[in-house]
Amino acid sequence: MKNLNLVALPHFVSVENLKNDEVEALIERAEYFKKGGAIPGLTRPVYVTNMFFEDSSRTHTSFEMAERKLGLTVIPFDPAHSSVNKGETLYDTSLVMNALGVDLEVIRHSQNEYYEDLINLKEHQKLNIGVINAGDGLGQHPSQCMLDMMTIHEHFDHFKGLKVAIVGDITNSRVAKSDMELLTRLGAEVYFSGPEYWYSKDFDQYGKYEELDKLIPKMDVMMLLRVQHERHSGDPNEKKFDAHSYHEKYGINHKRYEAMKKDAIIMHPGPINHNVELSGDLVESDKCMFVRQMENGVFMRMAMLEAVLRGRKLGGLE
Repeated sequence: MKNLNLVALPHFVSVENLKNDEVEALIERAEYFKKGGAIPGLTRPVYVTNMFFEDSSRTHTSFEMAERKLGLTVIPFDPAHSSVNKGETLYDTSLVMNALGVDLEVIRHSQNEYYEDLINLKEHQKLNIGVINAGDGLGQHPSQCMLDMMTIHEHFDHFKGLKVAIVGDITNSRVAKSDMELLTRLGAEVYFSGPEYWYSKDFDQYGKYEELDKLIPKMDVMMLLRVQHERHSGDPNEKKFDAHSYHEKYGINHKRYEAMKKDAIIMHPGPINHNVELSGDLVESDKCMFVRQMENGVFMRMAMLEAVLRGRKLGGLE
């Protein structure tokens, strides 16, 4: 990959507005951090808070590790004991954080595009805080998408012409929506599989749906998705769900694992339901990148945070 300029962004809320060369530059920067690279010393403390209004272990901890590796000062935030429970809006919470001296906030929220009110300000509003989206409702998951791109690039060294299957609960997956858009733009061929009742024709613009066993032998990447039971309220298919049957029809078992191309990889954003999307003893197999994805997530989130530090000229970076 050629030497590229460092990315500078006021916020990092979606992959949709990233240019291809910015994606490449972020991957290059994350690889730099993975090799032990560092940023220059900050000229003043930079304060960041992680506001997770939905449950998370990997993403939350990964962001905090990235922040500490960059030398940022992390200010704790507990949604369960915040004024949001008294009716305070997300905007007003952000206004409070900003007034107290917080420079950046990493937010996961159940509302789609919650960040619009925080970054597209009205004339009288004075909020001046960088927003990094750690997942919005059924919308985007840009940091997971970018660490996925890093992991694929690390293994294949390119995207163009790669065949990538996204399998599972696609309709309810913000990871799938971010990945399918960016993979298509980078030149990969995207395919879909899984229960047809969790597939939307809206995805046809990015790829085509096929039966899983037809895809297995020709795919370079099998990207598996968790069945998101917590998002199936009112879905009649949830009542019919059976873990064993799902694994038989849509999961990667040993037979399907052996039918994959020699250099193919399995990816999963986590958490993995053992023996549903993937046989439990394959989680740490040679082809499965689950652990590598989590490792890469720290370095990609460092690159994303640095891009916002530079975009906002914080701590002497620009």
